[in-house]
Amino acid sequence: MLYHDRLNRALRRHARLLKGIAGLVLFFALWQLSVPLIGLSEYFYPSPRRVAQSFVELIEKGILPVYVLDSIGRYASSVAIGTLIGVSLGLMIGLSRAVSRVLGPLINFMYAIVEGAWIPLFVVWWGYGFKVIIVLLIYIMVFPLLYNTIVGVRAIPQIYINAVRTLGASPFQILINVILPAALPNIITGFRVGAGFAFRGLIFAEMLAAKTGIGYLIYEGASAQNTARTIVGMLCMGVLWLAIDRIYLRPFERATVERWGIVVTAARQG
Repeated sequence: MLYHDRLNRALRRHARLLKGIAGLVLFFALWQLSVPLIGLSEYFYPSPRRVAQSFVELIEKGILPVYVLDSIGRYASSVAIGTLIGVSLGLMIGLSRAVSRVLGPLINFMYAIVEGAWIPLFVVWWGYGFKVIIVLLIYIMVFPLLYNTIVGVRAIPQIYINAVRTLGASPFQILINVILPAALPNIITGFRVGAGFAFRGLIFAEMLAAKTGIGYLIYEGASAQNTARTIVGMLCMGVLWLAIDRIYLRPFERATVERWGIVVTAARQG
């Protein structure tokens, strides 16, 4: 029975994958067919073949692998630091009314200032480059995690904490065994939202403050009127996000939820 269930799930996954591939093939076929019908120059409407040639050129010159790795490095380090800060602040504010009263107004004020407004100031402080991108992405990542962690912590029934406390648990044990597992669904939601926003912020920041990366590739292609190269950057952006979601975010979500014993069946979906 278990074997048949696994087999059926595997077949459903393969069927979804094949349908996705078929959709992409259809999209590129229609794109190629539309090129002679529209009749615009390569600058306005490059063909998939021209985009593929540009992709091969970037690979052969070693440009694209370096740019992709640079983007991944910036994104991964920012997400890690932003997660640590967001969850830590969320726990402190969620667990302490005093901390909430002190930091709450400041955090609400900072949240109202969109990330783009900080870029000119960051550039003045650090110039164009790595630091500006990292700080900007951390800023984007922190708030979804912070607010979701606060909501998750404050939704925990006090009776659970009191019950463990009467058994002699220390504050650290209560945090590890009660608060974090109970708040985990909200933390994961905040993580996924923040990770998505941070990825979009990465591309935007690289357009403005980097000399490498996928965002810079898109910007550089447009500046050089090389539309095919711009489209290569856009396609890499989409593929990279799909890879992050499939290889990192979804397995992370499943592993985390199953580790803490929460809604196992939901974690196995998708």
